[in-house]
Amino acid sequence: MALNWQNTPILLGSQSPRRAQLLEALGLNFRQEKADLDEHYPYYLKGAEIAEYLAQAKAEALADKRRPEEILICSDTVVWNKGESLEKAANRAEALEMLRKLSGGEHEVITAVCCIAPEGTSTFSDSCKVRFRELDEAEISYYVDEYQPFDKAGAYGIQEWIGLSAIEAIEGSYFTVMGLPTHRIVKYLRQRF
Repeated sequence: MALNWQNTPILLGSQSPRRAQLLEALGLNFRQEKADLDEHYPYYLKGAEIAEYLAQAKAEALADKRRPEEILICSDTVVWNKGESLEKAANRAEALEMLRKLSGGEHEVITAVCCIAPEGTSTFSDSCKVRFRELDEAEISYYVDEYQPFDKAGAYGIQEWIGLSAIEAIEGSYFTVMGLPTHRIVKYLRQRF
């Protein structure tokens, strides 16, 4: 028997297999659409502001695809390192450079979610601190060449080899780093009943 909130029809505004996997694991009924969006934001935004701005922009771009009974869920993840947003790497050289910056230090991963429901719009974000051990050049090259992390903020996926071998500690939700703060999604859905 499903919980009340699990019966909510959802439009996931993402083609991310990781986000879909997380919604499936929660037992949610959803379909997917991709927002065709240029992910630029005003230069003065920082950290969570960037993630929330982009999550809202994605939701606005997909709002007309939402069926009346559905909740549209869009999200964006930002890797915030020493006052800089590390976004998706455009190529191998950018991915290598991002991982060099993250090596041996702590950074923040922020995932924002924008939900459009029949009763209105809600935006929230969740953050997690992640600490990497020192990586050598061979490890950085191996990861980039084997895993091609060009579709991930900060050029890494916590669920991949680099997470298993190089992350020393996280403070916050693992799933926020994966790209969807599932505990916050459930809290949002439960509040509707």
